[in-house]
Amino acid sequence: MKENAINTVLANELCVGCGMCTYMHEDVIEMKWNENGFLVPHLKENASLSKYDLALCPFNPKPVSEVRTEDEIASLFLQDAPNYHRNIGRYNKIYAGYSADFRSRSSSGGIATLVFASLLESGEINHIISVRESSTNFYEYAISSTKEELLQASKTKYYPVTLATVLPKIIDLPGVVAISGVACFIKAIRLAQYHHPELRQKIKFLVGIICGGLKSSFFTDYLASKSGIEDGNFKSPAYRIKDLSSTAYDYSFGCIEAHTCIEKQIKMKNVGDMWGTGLFKAKACDFCDDVTTELADISLGDAWIHPYAKDGAGTSVIVTRSAAADKLIQTTLAQGKLNIHLMPLEEFLKSQSGSFNHRQKAQPFRIKKATDQGDIIPPKRFVAEDISYPSKLVQTIRLKVRANSLLFWSQYPGAASFDSRMRKDLLTLKVVTKLNQKIRKYLD
Repeated sequence: MKENAINTVLANELCVGCGMCTYMHEDVIEMKWNENGFLVPHLKENASLSKYDLALCPFNPKPVSEVRTEDEIASLFLQDAPNYHRNIGRYNKIYAGYSADFRSRSSSGGIATLVFASLLESGEINHIISVRESSTNFYEYAISSTKEELLQASKTKYYPVTLATVLPKIIDLPGVVAISGVACFIKAIRLAQYHHPELRQKIKFLVGIICGGLKSSFFTDYLASKSGIEDGNFKSPAYRIKDLSSTAYDYSFGCIEAHTCIEKQIKMKNVGDMWGTGLFKAKACDFCDDVTTELADISLGDAWIHPYAKDGAGTSVIVTRSAAADKLIQTTLAQGKLNIHLMPLEEFLKSQSGSFNHRQKAQPFRIKKATDQGDIIPPKRFVAEDISYPSKLVQTIRLKVRANSLLFWSQYPGAASFDSRMRKDLLTLKVVTKLNQKIRKYLD
């Protein structure tokens, strides 16, 4: 790769696998698996790349001033949004609720499927680009042009995917498209729209999925092993199998053992904390401060607070950011397709408070540790916040857990062996986290 371009991102482990670097370079750049179970760009054999910059990369260390951070990008694409909050960006309205038609087949409230189905039915959008099952990599970005195809893409998948599988096809599709993605993927699309205006005309609607962090493929392998499949030979992993008789937190992972076709399941509460620990997470996620996919037309996530979390069927939080998104919500509500209500700002902030604390308030501490080690970090918005010594200790241990989880699984795949090697770090993190919580509660 050209020095100081893609290699800069790869060397600093800032690649999220979005694949936007392949746009107009798919003849020389391809996405391949790295040693840590992530998709990253590689120069094709016998190919040369004489000129390349990082303009479309969401973790570009030196972006132009017009798109320096999410704030500047939002001012270009969401300038009509009447409200702004430092933690969640520009927005129109905030709701909580679900779609009665699609809730049962979704990971949460079924709002993403409803939004896409409505866009297709109205003719406003001709094609949906979202993640669905693949014959090669469990899941991949694919194009849906009918409701039947769309329904195959329901539910959240915590597995590495890349837009590179669809980017070469977008321009040649008749009509216009909508795309779903997590924050860094949505940012990459907005950067592409800024630098390539033809994409702004082609991509008319973005659905943002509120994300707790990108997981390595090792995460799926680990869960399959925990469910009882030791040889890694499985298919159809499902990450959010609901228990309608329990709470929203009480979901299961499931997959099918390939040679017996027997489904295996395990309750995630029996696996342990997969999100607050940083296990199998991409390093780049530690330098993302966009908690709520601020650059999408509409942002969707889980309502992780009382009373919504008591409902095992799932409830979504909905943030509309463009006039088109709010109109769509109002139209589907009038048609009786939605069961939603306005959500107070304070309640929404509370529903995502863990992510705000980790990804925004604690981010300056992680940035300092990284830059002290010589790492290059893109411009960030949360730079003045400070955290307590116990919180810094929690952050330090989480960084170690993240790195060790990828190292140990690559060397010792298998849940029993992995758990044994991670036990000390995870126990230390658990004890220090509880101590930190008690201190914070006492000081509050």
